[in-house]
Amino acid sequence: MNTTYARLLRKPRAEDDKYSRGVVGFVTGSEGYPGAAILGVTAAIRVGVGMVRYLGPQSVSNLLIEARPEVVLQSGRCQSWVLGSGISLESAGEQAARIIELATQPCYLVVDAGALDLIDFASCQATCVLTPHSGELSRLLGRLGSNLSREQIDADREGAAKIAAALTGQTILLKGHQNVLVSGAQVKVLPAAPASLATAGTGDVLAGVIGALIAANFDALEREEFSLAEIVEGAAQLHSAAAASIEGPLAALDLANEIQKIVWRSLEN
Repeated sequence: MNTTYARLLRKPRAEDDKYSRGVVGFVTGSEGYPGAAILGVTAAIRVGVGMVRYLGPQSVSNLLIEARPEVVLQSGRCQSWVLGSGISLESAGEQAARIIELATQPCYLVVDAGALDLIDFASCQATCVLTPHSGELSRLLGRLGSNLSREQIDADREGAAKIAAALTGQTILLKGHQNVLVSGAQVKVLPAAPASLATAGTGDVLAGVIGALIAANFDALEREEFSLAEIVEGAAQLHSAAAASIEGPLAALDLANEIQKIVWRSLEN
């Protein structure tokens, strides 16, 4: 199968354990948006990682463990973290402290939604993938001293994503009907995603897929067998493929679960 994501997937080996298959952590969800935690975590599990950890409010943890009893509700060893989905700056609370602390460590972070407003990228020690939509990017750029409205960003999405990458020093995936990926000198407009993805929660799913593929390919990434940009592009492809395979109106949880089928077909081919 001639897809980037197919090269990032592998069947479990006899010598594998849950750690070698990848461990991804989540600091996502809030009392107002608890579903974001369930969606991202489900997507990561369906990609095929060995373990998912979750840190968040007790109310969200209670809902999450009912939906996904395999999740570990404590911190520990992770190859990547997904931050910010379902978190707003106004209601971040204890989640804000967790996000800021993780940004001081040399690790891989997927920075989504509310986490984009919390991290000081001038002092950030982590390697990050930022996943804003146009409105979130407008807020981020304003915080970094480059004021662009959502309308201005939409008029030149490549240019805006390049500015964000330059100002943060991080990889940018500007979400939309056509995602724009900027990583270092590489600028790539990805193929148009299915229009059915324009529904609540699908971005939370995408963040979970990116985090899972980073964790699953951590050793290869560190050996430079894959670039971070390749993993992000593969995640976007997998996300789109799952959406395209769903008949009828798409719901985000359906999308997260559909990823399992796409992964299985890829491994069988």
